[in-house]
Amino acid sequence: MNDMSQMMADVPARSNSLFDVAVRHRAVLASLFLLIFPLIMPFKALAANILIYGLYALGFNLLFGFLGLLSFGHAALFGTGAYFCGIAIVHFGLPWYVAILIGTLGGAGMAAIIGALAIRTRGIYFAMVTMALAQCVYYLFYQAESWTGGENGLRGINVHVIDIFGLKFDFLDPLTRYYVIAAFVILALFALSRILASPFGAVIEAVRENEARARASGYNVLLTRLLTFILSGAFCGLAGALAALHLSIVPIEMLHYETSGMVVMMALLGGMGTFFGPFIGAAVFMLLENLVSLWTVHWQLIVGAVFVACVLFFPAGIWGTILRKIRP
Repeated sequence: MNDMSQMMADVPARSNSLFDVAVRHRAVLASLFLLIFPLIMPFKALAANILIYGLYALGFNLLFGFLGLLSFGHAALFGTGAYFCGIAIVHFGLPWYVAILIGTLGGAGMAAIIGALAIRTRGIYFAMVTMALAQCVYYLFYQAESWTGGENGLRGINVHVIDIFGLKFDFLDPLTRYYVIAAFVILALFALSRILASPFGAVIEAVRENEARARASGYNVLLTRLLTFILSGAFCGLAGALAALHLSIVPIEMLHYETSGMVVMMALLGGMGTFFGPFIGAAVFMLLENLVSLWTVHWQLIVGAVFVACVLFFPAGIWGTILRKIRP
């Protein structure tokens, strides 16, 4: 009888240890999935789009899911990264890897400017301030036609060959393009996992859970908000830079408020405050868009209905609900 009781007690313990191991190695597991992802997708270009917008949603989720600040202005960070990357290639002839770095820094820099103006507000006021500032950014890029192409977007971002330490890869090949993009996304996943596991990551969640207690414990809440916003901008800027290389064009719509609304939907569909949820949300959103648009031009109605149903019946999101079911 004692042996049977001990065996029964060991089952949840093993389950707990397996779940803890999965959490500790979440970046590795997510990376392995992304490596096989194009093999199960119907189109390699769609798989690359899901990667890019999943990374965009990942950056947004750092601010929204882990810090608890809802932004309606993340299109400014995504679009700035794309435009800075494109301008570096088109107007200055810089190498692709330098352009990606400039795009990432551009997103972080824009986040520092917007964040410095918005972090003193909270709730709906924060959301409205970020949306207003993002529309100002949209107007600035729209008017700088000689640099950005204005209404027509920035064209001519042509990267045909990726040269890595003397090894040349055909960037026009859809599978090669996917894995080049995946390499940067995987680096971002490991960076985010390290941030969340660090003491700063614990402070981020402490501010989300109880801002007054975090302040009373001696943490600088405003600085935490600003740094998190900047990190979020860096991830979104990297996603924008990768989108510019993938599309060979930066449309002005990347800066539009609809792009900000889209990333909110992706984060909520996947699971707010989860590590891999943004990619699940991006995949569901983009698969629905691509499949339903084949049947009707009113695909937004179907996607909207799915989103409402998800919010009503799966408030934790798709991935968040799965985690709740399997968590010991």
